[in-house]
Amino acid sequence: SVVEAAGALGQIDRFGNIPEQGSTDKGDEAMTQGDDEVRLVRNGHILEITINRPKVNAIDAATSRKLGEAFVVLRDDPELRVGIITATGKKVFCAGWDLKALDSGDQALDNWWEGEDADLGGFAGITEMWNLNKPVIAALNGLTIGGGFEIALASDLIIAADNVQFALPEMPLGIVPDAGALQRLPRRLPHNIALEMLFLGRWMPADEAKMHGLVNAVVPHDQLMDKAREWATRLADSAPLALQTVKEVLRAVEGDTIQNAFQTMRTSDLPIYRKMLNSEDAKEGVNAFVEKRKPVFKGK
Repeated sequence: SVVEAAGALGQIDRFGNIPEQGSTDKGDEAMTQGDDEVRLVRNGHILEITINRPKVNAIDAATSRKLGEAFVVLRDDPELRVGIITATGKKVFCAGWDLKALDSGDQALDNWWEGEDADLGGFAGITEMWNLNKPVIAALNGLTIGGGFEIALASDLIIAADNVQFALPEMPLGIVPDAGALQRLPRRLPHNIALEMLFLGRWMPADEAKMHGLVNAVVPHDQLMDKAREWATRLADSAPLALQTVKEVLRAVEGDTIQNAFQTMRTSDLPIYRKMLNSEDAKEGVNAFVEKRKPVFKGK
């Protein structure tokens, strides 16, 4: 309920005390990397990134850096085609910045984006990684709060467990959600509802978020990772250059009129789009369709 969620938020903000969480069962995967706080699992062309900082998966500067390094792996490894970002536990996906680290001075608030890891995609490594053209699915396993909400907003597809609720609790703390919520949320929700969340800390359950188009799918918690992996597999079976072209072009034309968007596509420096047009995969897709067989894409 919203009342229970609000109580949980009070615990998160003041004390960081959410009941102990279990781990997310990943099954049998091909390869596991990373450390215990940020786990990387490669499964074919898919990279699963899991935040593991119980009790609320709050992110300090070191964890943000590790997430940035993980998204660099996704960006730069030609064998990887799609990413999934999720977290351990059933109650909280991510509570955002680690407030205890801020309070202790271990983490700066003023000009936090100018730190030594500023080139690693901003907060959590994804909110400002403008050259990450591979799709990222956010698989939200619990309360998605503050910076956790901003991670979800920076992702391309959002799948939420049915217990998920979204909130931006920064205003009572005397700060604002400046790692993506201010910039992205009013473009994803009706403007006044976004302002209600920003100004008043309004909670939004997953079903309502889906109604607004903020969330792509809502599933029972025990089906969350199955659904995320199903979608990731479908994406990984697509032509990699075509997948990456979608993000490259959408980013380039954002804010353009429709006419100017066509002009941007025709004249701007869009190397992935140009490479896709002349790719072996484009020929393979057409040939496979004509020959009534499944295409074999190589990213070339």
